[in-house]
Amino acid sequence: MEILTNFPLLASFAAIFFAQFVKVPIYFIVSRKWDWRLITSTGGMPSSHSAAVTALSTGVAFDQGFGSPIFAVATIFAVITMFDASGIRRHAGEQATVINRLVRDFNYFVNNAKDFPKIEQEEKQKKLKELLGHQPIEVFFGGLTGIVLTLFLYHFFS
Repeated sequence: MEILTNFPLLASFAAIFFAQFVKVPIYFIVSRKWDWRLITSTGGMPSSHSAAVTALSTGVAFDQGFGSPIFAVATIFAVITMFDASGIRRHAGEQATVINRLVRDFNYFVNNAKDFPKIEQEEKQKKLKELLGHQPIEVFFGGLTGIVLTLFLYHFFS
């Protein structure tokens, strides 16, 4: 049962759960609305992907040392993941927004141009998920969350 004492792994999971949970009160502060779906959604502040990979590399640094090859691997993995979260995935979300607008406009046109087939409304308006990636500030705070949480966990539990 060595997996239960794997500090980098436990720190990463703790960072994911913490980052996902804290999205709810942050969203409430900004919008004055509770949205508990954020706990299981992608995107938002802070980035749980960034929190997880920085917690992993920080945990590996404590466990194996900053000079270890595994720390180098974890750090490069973190950099690539954070770059992807703020770049490619964010742009895919922006494209989903445009595509959803095109589908909505097309459906409006079809509804006004002729009788629309009698199919379920849900089927007519399938939407792509728009909140896929992160703004750079969300990635930054996600990474900071992972590092700070891992420092806290290491201090109190190692």
